[in-house]
Amino acid sequence: MLQHKLTNPDALIQLRHDLHQHPEVSGQEKQTAERIVQYLQQYNPDQLLTGLGGTGVAAVFNGKNPEGPVVLFRAELDALPIAETNELAYTSKQKGVGHQCGHDGHMTILTALGSLLHQHKPARGKVILLYQPAEETGAGAWDLLQEEAFLALQPDYVFALHNLPGVPMHQVVVRQEVFAAASTGMVVELQGKSSHAAEPEKGLNPGQAMAEIVLNFNQIIQQKAQFEDLTLLTVIHARLGEVAFGTNPGFATVMATLRSYQPADLKKLKTLTQGAVARMAEKHGVSYKLHFVEEFPATVNYPEAVQLVQKAADYLNLEVKEAEHPFRWSEDFGHFTQKYKGAMFGLGSGEAQPQLHHSDYDFPDELIPTGAAMFHRIAKEILSQ
Repeated sequence: MLQHKLTNPDALIQLRHDLHQHPEVSGQEKQTAERIVQYLQQYNPDQLLTGLGGTGVAAVFNGKNPEGPVVLFRAELDALPIAETNELAYTSKQKGVGHQCGHDGHMTILTALGSLLHQHKPARGKVILLYQPAEETGAGAWDLLQEEAFLALQPDYVFALHNLPGVPMHQVVVRQEVFAAASTGMVVELQGKSSHAAEPEKGLNPGQAMAEIVLNFNQIIQQKAQFEDLTLLTVIHARLGEVAFGTNPGFATVMATLRSYQPADLKKLKTLTQGAVARMAEKHGVSYKLHFVEEFPATVNYPEAVQLVQKAADYLNLEVKEAEHPFRWSEDFGHFTQKYKGAMFGLGSGEAQPQLHHSDYDFPDELIPTGAAMFHRIAKEILSQ
């Protein structure tokens, strides 16, 4: 399947295991980035940028003639605040942190691409390997796109992949237009007035407002006809005061995740939920603060970029499937596809594989050459035109 074989594939597997053993959460990927930089040195990239968006790394490989298109491939540096339950020779050494999304595998695929580019320079143009921080919080791509050092790279095309548990091993999953959903976290803080629990009439307990906000949220999302496509709201946390039986609480918090396939639906859901919060706060005489966190735009694929993915998969004799619906999870790669021509595609990681973000998930090493081959072929399709 590989047009050019990877040099020392066992060393790449060892890199993946090393990354898996030493995960770091979003924004704290300093040692992960250092491991990547150290490993990349053997491939002699023409340019190596560090500290992008905090801990990001970009390795630039010039073609024989550097004039021409610039193609960027992205992987993620960060892990999740999830305790791993696997018993592996390379199980995470960081308590409560693990690579349960497969970013260790994605980084290794990108590094394997560096091996291929070192062996076989493109005819022209440039290829950029981007190791991006803080994908899980949605902050990393946004931060990179505010940085002059990154913008100066001026990619013409951007690509990324994500492994897909539950999908046959090595199957390539493509989709036109929306590939992954937009989402955002919503935080509502209610402020009343605390008092002694024996004198509740002297305080203002926001508990009733909190409860009615949750009920209103559920009513909004049940009215499906007002949205164009799949739209979800999940209340993920609610808190009323502290655990103190002698106190009538004066504050409460409600948190929810808003999610949709279509940007217009997410905008509408934001408006409806903000209106519900304002009405309930006024009804019960409490003040409130509301803000959004971890905002992910929809990842919208560019038609030409999807065709390039399809063509590469066909060349490599990989099975291709077009997804009927976008994926419900979100990816901050959508920030890149808003600005550049690009596409994200899926790579099946096995039908019996535990799902993403499960505590017993582990990226399958056999996907490393497949992902590298896909990226390498996409680059060749563009840079040999």
